[in-house]
Amino acid sequence: MPMMDILRDCWKLLLVLFLGNVVMALEVPLDLPQPPTITHQSPKDYIVDPRENIIIHCEAKGKPHPRFSWTRNGIHFDIDKEPKVTMKGHSGTLTIDISGGEKVEAYEGVYQCTARNEHGTAVSNNIVIRQSRSPLWSKERIKPIIVQQGVSLVLQCRPPAGLPPPIIFWMDNNFQRLPQSQRVSQGLNGDLYFSNVMTEDSRSDYICYARFPHTQTIQQKQPITVHVLNNAPAEERSPSFLVPTGSTSSKLVLRGQVLELECIADGLPTPELSWSKISGELPTKRAFYLNFQKTLRIVNVSEADAGEYRCKAKNRLGSVHHTIRVTVKAAPYWIDAPRNLVLAPLEMGVLTCRAGGNPKPIISWSINGDPIENAPPDSSRKVEDDTIIFTDVQTGSSAVYQCNASNEYGYLLSNVFVNVLAEPPRVLTPLNKVYQVIMNKPALLDCASFGSPLPVVTWYKNSRTGVLVGDPFVFYENGTLEIPVAQASNNGKYTCVATNTFGISENHVYLEVKEPTRILKQPEYKVVQRNRDVVFECKVKHDPSLVPTTTWLKDDGELPDHERFIVNPDSLTIIKVTENDEGTYTCITNTTLDQDSASAQLTVVEQPDAPTDLELTDHGARSVQLTWTPGDEHNSPIKKFLIQYEDALHDRGTWHNLTEVPGTKTTAHLKLSPYVHYSFRVMALNDVGYSLPSQPSHQYKTNPAAPDENPSEVNGTGTEHNNLVISWKPLTSLQSNAPGLQYKVMWRQKDVDKDWTSVTVANVSKFVVAGTPTFVPYEIKVQALNKYGHGPKPAVVVGYSGEDLPVAAPEKVRVVVQNSTLAEVYWEPVPPNTLRGKLKGYKVYYWKERNLHKHNGHGHSHPMEQQTLNFTGNRSHGKLPGLHPYSLYMVNIRVYNGRGEGPPSNNHQFETPEGVPGRPAYLKVTESNLDSLTLEWGPPHEKNGRLTGYTLQYQSVNNTNEFSQLEEVSVPANETSITLHNLKYSTRYKFYFSAKTHRGSGPRITEEFATIMDAGLPASPHPLSPTSQYLHPPHHKEQPVSPVFGNVSSSVGEDGALITWVYWGPEKHIYVEYIVENSDEDWQKEMVNGSQFHVLKSLKEGLAYKVRVVAKGHTDHTVHRSEELLVTVPAMASRQVDIATQGWFIGLMCAIALLILVLLIVCFIKRNKGGKYPVKEKEDAHADPEIQPMKDDDITFGEYSDNEDHKPLKGSRTPSSGTVKRDESDDSLVDYGEGGDGQFNEDGSFIGQYSGKTERDTVQGHESSEAPSPINAMNSFV
Repeated sequence: MPMMDILRDCWKLLLVLFLGNVVMALEVPLDLPQPPTITHQSPKDYIVDPRENIIIHCEAKGKPHPRFSWTRNGIHFDIDKEPKVTMKGHSGTLTIDISGGEKVEAYEGVYQCTARNEHGTAVSNNIVIRQSRSPLWSKERIKPIIVQQGVSLVLQCRPPAGLPPPIIFWMDNNFQRLPQSQRVSQGLNGDLYFSNVMTEDSRSDYICYARFPHTQTIQQKQPITVHVLNNAPAEERSPSFLVPTGSTSSKLVLRGQVLELECIADGLPTPELSWSKISGELPTKRAFYLNFQKTLRIVNVSEADAGEYRCKAKNRLGSVHHTIRVTVKAAPYWIDAPRNLVLAPLEMGVLTCRAGGNPKPIISWSINGDPIENAPPDSSRKVEDDTIIFTDVQTGSSAVYQCNASNEYGYLLSNVFVNVLAEPPRVLTPLNKVYQVIMNKPALLDCASFGSPLPVVTWYKNSRTGVLVGDPFVFYENGTLEIPVAQASNNGKYTCVATNTFGISENHVYLEVKEPTRILKQPEYKVVQRNRDVVFECKVKHDPSLVPTTTWLKDDGELPDHERFIVNPDSLTIIKVTENDEGTYTCITNTTLDQDSASAQLTVVEQPDAPTDLELTDHGARSVQLTWTPGDEHNSPIKKFLIQYEDALHDRGTWHNLTEVPGTKTTAHLKLSPYVHYSFRVMALNDVGYSLPSQPSHQYKTNPAAPDENPSEVNGTGTEHNNLVISWKPLTSLQSNAPGLQYKVMWRQKDVDKDWTSVTVANVSKFVVAGTPTFVPYEIKVQALNKYGHGPKPAVVVGYSGEDLPVAAPEKVRVVVQNSTLAEVYWEPVPPNTLRGKLKGYKVYYWKERNLHKHNGHGHSHPMEQQTLNFTGNRSHGKLPGLHPYSLYMVNIRVYNGRGEGPPSNNHQFETPEGVPGRPAYLKVTESNLDSLTLEWGPPHEKNGRLTGYTLQYQSVNNTNEFSQLEEVSVPANETSITLHNLKYSTRYKFYFSAKTHRGSGPRITEEFATIMDAGLPASPHPLSPTSQYLHPPHHKEQPVSPVFGNVSSSVGEDGALITWVYWGPEKHIYVEYIVENSDEDWQKEMVNGSQFHVLKSLKEGLAYKVRVVAKGHTDHTVHRSEELLVTVPAMASRQVDIATQGWFIGLMCAIALLILVLLIVCFIKRNKGGKYPVKEKEDAHADPEIQPMKDDDITFGEYSDNEDHKPLKGSRTPSSGTVKRDESDDSLVDYGEGGDGQFNEDGSFIGQYSGKTERDTVQGHESSEAPSPINAMNSFV
């Protein structure tokens, strides 16, 4: 049999473990049949207020809805027969009406509610109804208590027993709580304990009050009078315990309740209490010390808190301890509470009712409110102690089972049902629910379902093609899916599918993973002066789809409701902070999903308050001790104290600094002067600044005395050659020490006089001694004296009488020339007896007479301004820097003293040698050809000697600014120009040019020039149009301008300013730049598209512009720049008359057109006859010799292509068609070179002496049979 019992227990355990994984507490939908379930009931111990109706709650649910009935004291309670009792509809809640004066005692008892329907019966706990009681205090007369000072005392309260027990407190007649301390305190029983009494404990209003919670009534005990006698000294004694008595005691407490242990000791001095646990450690998180360490409270007691506790009382005379043995018992508590069981037909299931307690609870089962032993036998049900096992359950076997676990300290009652159903799955979670979660936080997706048998839940994402299994997913028995760390990749649609043997159900939910809310810029700790503004920043980053709300707190509370607090989206500003604004400011940013917070401290500082309570002690003849009390530091430590004084006798109303002491001191020993009426005040200094001064101290007067010191800064010097002025710094009124201050002035000639001459003066700071020899030493003393005596022995000071001008000049002057710019001069010092004063030094005067060139030798040079060098002290030589080379200089020397200069020495002349010359005056190109350049230069302004020649170096520069090998040419000194041959055409060259003398080459000048790109280009790089207005007149110094631009001109029309030019440089990036004249703005530029003209359309009317053409390299830096033109755009009249509509103008134009037509016909006839015009004859006579005859089949001129012939006239208007045909008249400045006499009229149109003929026709030697171009003729005419 024992083996069979073991096997049976093992089988039961395995079955419970197996079914425990699938059976769980279920909420059966209310639309399905189910037994009753108690949802709400009154507490087991129900104390009611006798002044109010009694309400006993009993609520239940079920399908069908339950019916309710009650028992009272185990007997059916017939509500219909109780006129004062009503039951709430569709509920079991009872209301007992006692408003008619019925006594509550009549309804006291044990009530139990029963809820039943066709599927079972549920019962409530036994509800014990008791009336709250607050009985009156019994009448008693309390005699006054008379005790001797120092003894212990207990004032008993002993309130009447109430239900529930009252709350005790002690007060006086004025309803003020009596002060309690380590010496005087209230015990847990409500008595008032005095460890020792003192005389101040005497009073007649010790009143104990009892407050009864349910009735909210307060009962008062009769006042107790205590008289404390002090006719004998109190004797000290070691501690002993008033509560508890003896050395040991015991305490019983139930699990989960609060344990309170108390020890109150008497003794003198008052003992100190401490606690310890003998058998272990005190639970630090659950243990608290109350009532001045006299009470140890442990909350939520567990079995581990059982054991021995020791309290110890100690004073300086000894100690005593008491041991309390604590026993912990336990009313029943659930270990595994039974849960509702839903089973399908023929399924198995288990009900478990496992409870703990001390002593161990007894488990009993009931079915539908009746003991299970009395129920009919059921083969599908088997009861095993705390477990009921169901096998092969049948439809209709649903019922409610009651499990009761009880011991001597209480009971537990649980109703659970077994519901046998056959139901397909249904998902209870709302359809298409959206879950929002913060990134990196857990995401829980619900799939609450119901079915019988229990459905199996499967999860899918986005589609039902793949089941979610394993990491990172966690699946719970209730169908919930957990993603422990949600990421953006987890966003999407999720589908849960619930399946059992009767069907399938699915639901869709959506997960949105949001960015976390974070405070990026947190508020920072601030130290701010009072009345200043402060800003706390709180910049937040959040998910764009979430709307954050930012709240500011001060010290975990709301911000003050004041206009000085300005809350912005990302900051808090406090205007003019005060001391009350100090504290911790917290920025809290909330969204619907998360929050973040950050805090910062605000400290308000200001100048310290003025010190107070100034006191003078330790009075002495010349000292006193000053003490004071510092004012409030205002959060900034005091660094030092400044002590000031006022002298009411000599300088009333003026405060002077006396001394400083560190901020840690509040006393100062002050040294004083005689004959002063002192008042002192103190100022405190912190990092913000000085405080206001304190109130002045009492006046402290010192007695007069002889001077302690003599005048300082005694000096003797002469203002004339025959006097001595003795001066000193007078003593102050504080230094005078007494009235009648005078000065005794004494002097004698040093090493000559033996006796002192003296004079006594007052109210002066100098004395003049007349009739002295010139510049001789004197010994001088000045002594202070007053009515109380003389000052200390004065010190002797040596001074000198007045000086006179020196009478001798330095001799033997000579000059040693070091180089072309430096010389050294030597002289012999003057004899000391001729100085007639203190030697200050020597002054060297020198100047340039002339340079040594031949053309300056006939008096054409003017001497330069005289220069002076000072050489202090007794010197005999000095250097003269900064001289001009190859020049004649004069020099003389004078000695000087404090009075002035002596006579000059004889003039001495010297010459400087040659030096290197200066930079040449200029370097420019006067002629540029294909393979040669003619350079011209100016000699240096500073030749510094005889020029021996020039050095010219040059090298070519390509478009990438790379240099070729450097070439060098030496040029004689008498040359001013040179022509360089064999150069590359259309090439830029860099030139370095310097002059030289016998001493070497001087600094060089650097320029860049370029050869032309075709022999047909003009030889002069700078031909000027008569209509071009250049900003630099010809007589000014010529600026270095690149020679690659020529014929730059302008004309202004309705479409803008037409700028034309000739360019033969290699660069392809050409721009026209312009700027308003006399403007500080930057140059504006417009790019030219491969032509040699450009129209500026953006110029404004009525303004003058500077215009230039520039060529830029590949790096966008300017390589060449033309001369600047001044272009004026005329202002248009505000109101104009359209003359084109005037009759006289139309007639005039018709007459002119007719005249032109006649002239053209005549010219055509003459040309066909082969006759020559005078202009043609002039062309033949002045034909360009460089132009060679062309063959008939030549279609180009020189090296120019057809494209060149199609270019418009430089400076002329372009025909309206925008082109000029080759076979028409295409006069061009390029064609005429330098031989033509062409001019430009005011608008830039070309006016020539050629009416339709080009020079090419003349060179070919025959006349064209082609008629002249009427377009060109019109352009020339206009």
